[in-house]
Amino acid sequence: MTGWLSNLFAPASTSVEPATIRDAAKLSQLHRASFHRGWGQGEFESMLAERNTFADRLMLGRTPIGFIISRIAADEAEILSVAVASARRGKGYSRNLLSHHLGHLAGRGVRRVFLEVEENNQPAVRLYQRAGFRTVGRREQYYRDPTGAKLNALVMQRDLS
Repeated sequence: MTGWLSNLFAPASTSVEPATIRDAAKLSQLHRASFHRGWGQGEFESMLAERNTFADRLMLGRTPIGFIISRIAADEAEILSVAVASARRGKGYSRNLLSHHLGHLAGRGVRRVFLEVEENNQPAVRLYQRAGFRTVGRREQYYRDPTGAKLNALVMQRDLS
């Protein structure tokens, strides 16, 4: 009986699945909770309707707890955004999501992936570095924080081939 009870209360397993337009509201909610200027549902609907946009959602059981979205051009892609619910951060979910997404991109013929990340966002920078991304540039005053202060971005790149 103890085994049955522990299974009943064990955390649900995660899975990574392709996101669709039907996910736009939830992805928007996750994005708004994660970023100063969160994208609206309409913005997600527009992006997800584009043929060159590819998104994955991270599911914990039947609940979306994160996503990653990229835009593909020829054999390159740019990761536009990654978000994981704040209560789930620091538990390795982002690493799993990123790894699956990069595999999906490689399967679509993408050879090189780029992204921009706020240079002081050390958890995100470490995530990307551990995933094999390297800094290839810097954008001065690219982001703004909630106070209006201008923040720099690192441009990072990883080869998938």
